[in-house]
Amino acid sequence: MVWSDNFSGGIAWNSKWVGDKTSSYRYGNHNPDYNKLDWLDPSAVTTSNGVATFTAKPSSHILENGKKAWTTGLLTTERSSEGFQVKTGDYAETRVKLPSAAGAWPDLWTWKNGNGEIDSFEYHPDNPNLLELTNHVTSGSDYYTNSGAVAPGRWVTIGTHYGAGSVDWYVNGKKVYSDGHGVGSDFSAYLILNLSISAGEYHPAPTGSAPITMQADYVKVYR
Repeated sequence: MVWSDNFSGGIAWNSKWVGDKTSSYRYGNHNPDYNKLDWLDPSAVTTSNGVATFTAKPSSHILENGKKAWTTGLLTTERSSEGFQVKTGDYAETRVKLPSAAGAWPDLWTWKNGNGEIDSFEYHPDNPNLLELTNHVTSGSDYYTNSGAVAPGRWVTIGTHYGAGSVDWYVNGKKVYSDGHGVGSDFSAYLILNLSISAGEYHPAPTGSAPITMQADYVKVYR
Protein backbone atom coordinates (compact mmCIF):
# COMPACT_ATOMS: atom_id res chain seq x y z
CA MET A 1 0.00 0.00 0.00
CA VAL A 2 1.55 3.31 -1.10
CA TRP A 3 -1.16 5.74 -0.02
CA SER A 4 -4.27 5.67 2.15
CA ASP A 5 -6.71 7.61 4.28
CA ASN A 6 -9.00 5.86 6.73
CA PHE A 7 -10.49 9.15 7.99
CA SER A 8 -9.69 8.29 11.60
CA GLY A 9 -8.20 11.65 12.51
CA GLY A 10 -10.23 14.19 10.59
CA ILE A 11 -9.66 15.31 7.03
CA ALA A 12 -5.97 15.88 6.27
CA TRP A 13 -6.55 19.19 4.51
CA ASN A 14 -3.70 20.54 2.41
CA SER A 15 -1.37 17.61 3.11
CA LYS A 16 -3.48 14.80 1.60
CA TRP A 17 -6.58 16.53 0.32
CA VAL A 18 -7.84 19.80 -1.13
CA GLY A 19 -11.56 20.55 -0.95
CA ASP A 20 -12.15 24.05 -2.27
CA LYS A 21 -11.14 23.66 -5.92
CA THR A 22 -10.41 21.19 -8.70
CA SER A 23 -9.22 21.68 -12.27
CA SER A 24 -12.00 19.33 -13.36
CA TYR A 25 -14.49 22.15 -12.65
CA ARG A 26 -14.53 25.09 -15.06
CA TYR A 27 -14.63 27.66 -12.28
CA GLY A 28 -12.49 25.73 -9.80
CA ASN A 29 -14.92 25.77 -6.89
CA HIS A 30 -18.15 25.30 -8.81
CA ASN A 31 -19.40 23.66 -11.95
CA PRO A 32 -22.47 24.40 -14.08
CA ASP A 33 -21.29 21.85 -16.64
CA TYR A 34 -22.13 18.16 -17.02
CA ASN A 35 -25.55 18.54 -15.42
CA LYS A 36 -24.12 19.36 -11.98
CA LEU A 37 -25.21 21.83 -9.29
CA ASP A 38 -21.96 21.62 -7.30
CA TRP A 39 -20.47 24.49 -5.30
CA LEU A 40 -17.54 23.21 -3.25
CA ASP A 41 -17.32 23.82 0.48
CA PRO A 42 -14.65 21.99 2.53
CA SER A 43 -16.88 22.16 5.61
CA ALA A 44 -19.28 19.83 3.78
CA VAL A 45 -16.89 16.94 4.51
CA THR A 46 -16.73 15.87 8.15
CA THR A 47 -15.43 12.82 10.00
CA SER A 48 -16.62 10.77 12.95
CA ASN A 49 -15.56 7.31 14.13
CA GLY A 50 -13.36 6.77 11.10
CA VAL A 51 -16.04 7.64 8.54
CA ALA A 52 -16.11 10.67 6.25
CA THR A 53 -19.55 12.14 5.62
CA PHE A 54 -20.22 14.31 2.58
CA THR A 55 -23.23 16.60 3.06
CA ALA A 56 -24.85 18.62 0.27
CA LYS A 57 -27.27 21.47 1.01
CA PRO A 58 -29.11 24.10 -1.04
CA SER A 59 -26.97 27.20 -1.47
CA SER A 60 -27.56 30.90 -2.03
CA HIS A 61 -25.08 30.77 -4.92
CA ILE A 62 -26.44 30.96 -8.46
CA LEU A 63 -24.57 29.17 -11.24
CA GLU A 64 -23.74 30.79 -14.57
CA ASN A 65 -26.61 28.89 -16.20
CA GLY A 66 -29.07 30.46 -13.75
CA LYS A 67 -29.60 27.35 -11.65
CA LYS A 68 -29.37 27.41 -7.88
CA ALA A 69 -26.24 25.65 -6.64
CA TRP A 70 -25.87 23.17 -3.81
CA THR A 71 -22.86 23.35 -1.52
CA THR A 72 -21.24 19.94 -1.37
CA GLY A 73 -18.05 18.10 -0.56
CA LEU A 74 -15.14 17.02 -2.73
CA LEU A 75 -11.73 15.59 -1.84
CA THR A 76 -8.92 15.72 -4.39
CA THR A 77 -5.19 15.06 -4.12
CA GLU A 78 -4.59 17.75 -6.75
CA ARG A 79 -2.73 20.79 -5.30
CA SER A 80 -2.19 19.03 -1.96
CA SER A 81 1.33 19.18 -0.53
CA GLU A 82 1.74 15.45 -1.14
CA GLY A 83 0.37 15.80 -4.65
CA PHE A 84 -0.33 12.08 -4.77
CA GLN A 85 -1.13 10.57 -8.16
CA VAL A 86 -2.15 7.07 -9.14
CA LYS A 87 -0.07 5.50 -11.91
CA THR A 88 -0.28 2.69 -14.42
CA GLY A 89 -0.41 -0.59 -12.50
CA ASP A 90 -1.91 0.87 -9.33
CA TYR A 91 -5.05 -0.44 -7.64
CA ALA A 92 -7.32 2.07 -5.86
CA GLU A 93 -10.13 1.04 -3.53
CA THR A 94 -12.81 2.74 -1.47
CA ARG A 95 -15.66 1.60 0.72
CA VAL A 96 -18.72 3.82 0.55
CA LYS A 97 -22.28 3.91 1.82
CA LEU A 98 -24.45 4.60 -1.19
CA PRO A 99 -26.92 7.49 -0.83
CA SER A 100 -30.67 7.18 -1.26
CA ALA A 101 -31.84 10.75 -1.92
CA ALA A 102 -32.81 11.95 -5.39
CA GLY A 103 -30.08 14.10 -6.90
CA ALA A 104 -27.19 12.32 -5.19
CA TRP A 105 -24.27 11.53 -7.50
CA PRO A 106 -21.24 10.07 -5.68
CA ASP A 107 -18.08 9.20 -7.56
CA LEU A 108 -14.50 8.01 -7.10
CA TRP A 109 -12.51 9.09 -10.13
CA THR A 110 -9.23 10.40 -11.47
CA TRP A 111 -8.37 13.61 -13.31
CA LYS A 112 -5.35 15.44 -14.74
CA ASN A 113 -4.71 18.08 -17.39
CA GLY A 114 -8.23 18.06 -18.78
CA ASN A 115 -8.22 14.30 -19.19
CA GLY A 116 -7.10 11.28 -17.21
CA GLU A 117 -10.63 10.40 -16.11
CA ILE A 118 -11.24 6.87 -14.89
CA ASP A 119 -14.52 6.49 -12.99
CA SER A 120 -14.13 3.77 -10.38
CA PHE A 121 -17.85 4.25 -9.94
CA GLU A 122 -20.70 6.67 -10.41
CA TYR A 123 -24.01 6.06 -8.69
CA HIS A 124 -27.51 7.50 -9.04
CA PRO A 125 -30.28 6.33 -6.67
CA ASP A 126 -32.87 6.33 -9.48
CA ASN A 127 -30.93 3.31 -10.79
CA PRO A 128 -30.71 1.76 -7.33
CA ASN A 129 -28.79 -1.41 -8.17
CA LEU A 130 -26.43 -0.03 -10.85
CA LEU A 131 -22.87 1.29 -10.82
CA GLU A 132 -21.46 3.13 -13.83
CA LEU A 133 -17.86 2.05 -14.52
CA THR A 134 -16.05 4.11 -17.17
CA ASN A 135 -12.64 4.54 -18.79
CA HIS A 136 -12.56 7.97 -20.45
CA VAL A 137 -8.80 7.83 -21.10
CA THR A 138 -9.08 5.32 -23.93
CA SER A 139 -12.44 3.58 -24.13
CA GLY A 140 -14.56 1.29 -22.05
CA SER A 141 -17.67 1.34 -19.90
CA ASP A 142 -20.10 -0.96 -18.18
CA TYR A 143 -23.37 -0.64 -16.31
CA TYR A 144 -22.78 -3.12 -13.51
CA THR A 145 -26.04 -4.28 -11.95
CA ASN A 146 -26.24 -6.35 -8.77
CA SER A 147 -29.15 -5.96 -6.37
CA GLY A 148 -27.33 -8.04 -3.78
CA ALA A 149 -24.35 -5.68 -3.58
CA VAL A 150 -25.55 -2.31 -4.86
CA ALA A 151 -28.50 -0.54 -3.23
CA PRO A 152 -29.34 2.75 -1.50
CA GLY A 153 -28.02 2.81 2.05
CA ARG A 154 -25.73 -0.17 1.52
CA TRP A 155 -22.00 -0.26 2.14
CA VAL A 156 -20.03 -1.48 -0.87
CA THR A 157 -16.31 -1.87 -1.59
CA ILE A 158 -15.23 -0.74 -5.06
CA GLY A 159 -11.76 -1.11 -6.55
CA THR A 160 -10.04 -0.27 -9.82
CA HIS A 161 -6.80 -1.60 -11.31
CA TYR A 162 -5.33 0.86 -13.78
CA GLY A 163 -3.67 -1.63 -16.11
CA ALA A 164 -1.72 -0.57 -19.18
CA GLY A 165 -3.76 -2.87 -21.41
CA SER A 166 -6.96 -3.18 -19.41
CA VAL A 167 -8.68 -1.37 -16.57
CA ASP A 168 -10.32 -3.85 -14.19
CA TRP A 169 -13.13 -3.06 -11.76
CA TYR A 170 -13.88 -4.96 -8.55
CA VAL A 171 -16.98 -4.91 -6.35
CA ASN A 172 -16.70 -6.43 -2.88
CA GLY A 173 -13.47 -8.13 -3.91
CA LYS A 174 -14.80 -9.73 -7.10
CA LYS A 175 -13.70 -8.65 -10.58
CA VAL A 176 -16.83 -7.51 -12.40
CA TYR A 177 -15.54 -5.82 -15.56
CA SER A 178 -12.38 -5.54 -17.68
CA ASP A 179 -12.39 -2.99 -20.50
CA GLY A 180 -9.57 -4.50 -22.58
CA HIS A 181 -8.18 -1.04 -23.41
CA GLY A 182 -6.32 0.14 -20.34
CA VAL A 183 -4.61 3.45 -19.66
CA GLY A 184 -1.28 2.98 -21.43
CA SER A 185 2.16 2.75 -19.88
CA ASP A 186 2.59 6.36 -18.69
CA PHE A 187 -0.77 7.11 -17.05
CA SER A 188 -0.85 9.26 -13.93
CA ALA A 189 -3.68 11.28 -12.41
CA TYR A 190 -5.03 12.74 -9.19
CA LEU A 191 -7.73 11.05 -7.11
CA ILE A 192 -11.13 12.63 -6.51
CA LEU A 193 -13.83 11.38 -4.14
CA ASN A 194 -16.94 13.52 -4.09
CA LEU A 195 -20.69 13.88 -3.86
CA SER A 196 -22.07 15.74 -6.86
CA ILE A 197 -25.67 16.89 -7.14
CA SER A 198 -27.56 16.24 -10.36
CA ALA A 199 -29.31 19.13 -12.12
CA GLY A 200 -32.04 16.88 -13.50
CA GLU A 201 -31.24 16.42 -17.18
CA TYR A 202 -30.07 12.80 -17.09
CA HIS A 203 -31.03 11.85 -13.54
CA PRO A 204 -33.52 13.44 -11.14
CA ALA A 205 -32.56 16.62 -9.32
CA PRO A 206 -33.22 16.89 -5.57
CA THR A 207 -36.93 16.85 -4.80
CA GLY A 208 -36.68 19.19 -1.81
CA SER A 209 -34.25 21.12 0.35
CA ALA A 210 -33.28 18.38 2.81
CA PRO A 211 -29.53 17.71 3.08
CA ILE A 212 -28.16 14.85 0.96
CA THR A 213 -25.36 12.67 2.33
CA MET A 214 -23.00 9.89 1.43
CA GLN A 215 -20.27 8.28 3.52
CA ALA A 216 -16.83 6.79 2.92
CA ASP A 217 -14.82 4.49 5.17
CA TYR A 218 -11.43 4.76 3.43
CA VAL A 219 -9.47 5.28 0.24
CA LYS A 220 -6.43 3.05 -0.36
CA VAL A 221 -3.94 2.69 -3.20
CA TYR A 222 -1.69 -0.31 -3.79
CA ARG A 223 1.31 -0.29 -6.13
